[in-house]
Amino acid sequence: MWLFVYFDLPTETKDQRRAYTRFRKELLQDGFSMIQYSIYARHCASSENAEVHRKRAKAAIPPEGEVILFVITDKQFGQMEFYRSSFEAAKPNTPQQLELF
Repeated sequence: MWLFVYFDLPTETKDQRRAYTRFRKELLQDGFSMIQYSIYARHCASSENAEVHRKRAKAAIPPEGEVILFVITDKQFGQMEFYRSSFEAAKPNTPQQLELF
């Protein structure tokens, strides 16, 4: 399953920018990958594992802004369609689903 974090945090003051940066770094240190600028995702082996990472992300939420956390299954993730424009110089680090035998 996949845990997604969508967020819209204010960055008008120095303290707000610091909170935004701290939240983003917490997500990266916990194994999340950036899908888009304010959308991060992490693969979790089970619903129990997803709950652990959901609690970590929830504990790091800054006092201002909006954050959405949700879980989707591997099958739902596999049905998502990602489109990137052809003029991008570098491809973002989109997590790929792995199949183990």
